Amino acid sequence: MTETDTEGDDRPRLAVRLDDLFRTVRPKGKHWTNAEVAEELKRVNPELKVGGVYLSQLRTGKRSNPSPDLLAALARFFGVSVAYFFDDKVAESVLGELAAIEALRQSGVRAIAMRAAGMKKENLQAITAIMDQYRQLQGLPPVDDSSGPE
Repeated sequence: MTETDTEGDDRPRLAVRLDDLFRTVRPKGKHWTNAEVAEELKRVNPELKVGGVYLSQLRTGKRSNPSPDLLAALARFFGVSVAYFFDDKVAESVLGELAAIEALRQSGVRAIAMRAAGMKKENLQAITAIMDQYRQLQGLPPVDDSSGPE
């Protein structure tokens, strides 16, 4: 896999996508190091040949041809389809879901979401308009939410 993603990152697509998983997905609620992931993969699949250094090389693009078994094990560990590594549409969908999960992890966002649950659509629209104004005041980009509050 030698194609690169188009967003200014010159690493191979596999490196970018694997690194995104390491940075955003938190299996069992924690960030994992390369060595910890390698140990967990070997615990589940003792025959798998993987180490922390090799995973680091895959993430940086210094190595780019992992075995199908390793890709399958990484996909299982991070809870994504193997297609995530190859298919742009699958990767885009996964990354969108990960961004939403990460937003919920941020302090305060979960509390706001919990308070919004069950509110009338009109009330949610008013609250969204106020939040958009505060985002603008803070210099944050507008949120592209074509579906709006439901």
